[in-house]
Amino acid sequence: MMMIVRAARVAALYWFCSVGAVVAQDVTLISRDGDVEISGDLLGFDGEFYRVQTIYGELTVDGSGVRCEGPGCPNLESYVARVGFSGAPTIGRVLMPALLEAFALRHQYDLTRETLDDDRFVYILSNPETATVLGEFTLRLSNTDEGFADLLANEADIVMSVREVRQSERQRAREAGLGDLSARGRSRIVALDALVPVVAPSNPVQRITTPQLARVLSGDIASWAELGGPDAPITVHVLDGASGIGQATQDRLLAPIDKSMSDAAQAHPDGPTLAQAVAGDPFGLGVTSRSELGNTWELALEGECGFALRATRRAVKTEDYPLTAPLFLYMPARRFPKLMREFLAYLRDPSAQLVIRRAGFVDRAPEEIAINAQGDRFANAIARAGPEIDLSELQRMVRILAPLRRLTTTFRFEAGSAGLDAQSRSNVQQLARALELGLYDARRLVFVGFSDGEGPAGPNKAIAMRRAEAVRRAVTTAAETANLDRITLETDAFGEAMPMACDDSEWGRQVNRRVEVWVR
Repeated sequence: MMMIVRAARVAALYWFCSVGAVVAQDVTLISRDGDVEISGDLLGFDGEFYRVQTIYGELTVDGSGVRCEGPGCPNLESYVARVGFSGAPTIGRVLMPALLEAFALRHQYDLTRETLDDDRFVYILSNPETATVLGEFTLRLSNTDEGFADLLANEADIVMSVREVRQSERQRAREAGLGDLSARGRSRIVALDALVPVVAPSNPVQRITTPQLARVLSGDIASWAELGGPDAPITVHVLDGASGIGQATQDRLLAPIDKSMSDAAQAHPDGPTLAQAVAGDPFGLGVTSRSELGNTWELALEGECGFALRATRRAVKTEDYPLTAPLFLYMPARRFPKLMREFLAYLRDPSAQLVIRRAGFVDRAPEEIAINAQGDRFANAIARAGPEIDLSELQRMVRILAPLRRLTTTFRFEAGSAGLDAQSRSNVQQLARALELGLYDARRLVFVGFSDGEGPAGPNKAIAMRRAEAVRRAVTTAAETANLDRITLETDAFGEAMPMACDDSEWGRQVNRRVEVWVR
């Protein structure tokens, strides 16, 4: 594969790269036998199917069964698949280019990058033998808000987002005929990232609790002395409120305590700029993404009870780290060109997961963790067990789990809800596909429920068991073509017996409410 980066001829390329984007013109689609004719305005062509606005509404017609007549008919022999991405630079700056390059290498395409302006560029996939252009993938680096706005304005086909779609955006998308963006198949978690508190390397503070971090951002804590540091004011650095990471910071840290960002916080346009500012500010504290730490130092998140967690790859993948941030691609209810469908399928390939990891993000490939490689989890279970968790229950837990290995596929729940969070909903589909492919045939999978420590241990254990059973049902229901007779599926629960975080905050309790999958 050949990677060519050159200055763009802006006049020759257009940002509007919607799937089969054409100016609406009259066409007539005529069946091969001539008996059926469909006339209307051509809305799009994906290389295989026509989309036509007719007196009967919008129709999608298989191009192999018709011939096209009229001024709007595309040239079938020189068709180029054009797809536009818009949204979070966190995704578009490094991750998507790395995946497109690997996809081109896998299929032996030539890949050319042309820069349109400071925040727009296009990757051109070509057949190296014929020099024929096969596809153009245009990326616009803006922010998550603008990504959804571009989709609604038909100026992009896919949104790169570091947060879930908001209700107002879902409503406008439905009204625009784009379907329900929260429905199955309308989004894809391409990788995982995390919100991380960072300081300059010279800062003596090494840890912070999640409630303290929220109070720093709101301005309620203004001095490092309150965090065990020097008697100096804290300079707060955050990402712009229009960015996905900036919005996730508000949603995940400030909204739970009903606070707003401090007026004194310094907002930065992107992660690299924030990292540079914090690294040069001995009294600065920022929140950025794990993938854009730069030369800063990551603070561990701890609780009053002594637990401390860093955003390691494994902790993010299992969501044991409480501020995990999935990276989404949102897509309308629209058929994409074959080349784009092949790219989306490639994102699930094991080789793509390796590319994601090498690009500095957390991949989603399931891993099995032996019990002796799980750090202090069982020591913490003994040390932090409440008076209602007796030795016999801890012994039962060790007896059942010791022969098994923990999958990094974990299921957690939205705050104040029995519904699975976005990453866990995606995990349901991922595990279901693995069952359908027979990857766990002749093996034993145990869905194990855990709870927080609020309330009596008995009811907590019962709630954890119900959650484990609900997750197992969701996975088996999604695995429509799996032969479940070949797999042993079980459920168990240990309630509050093995906490991952302190129960002194909602963030810690949410981490502790989970369903793990153990396999043998």
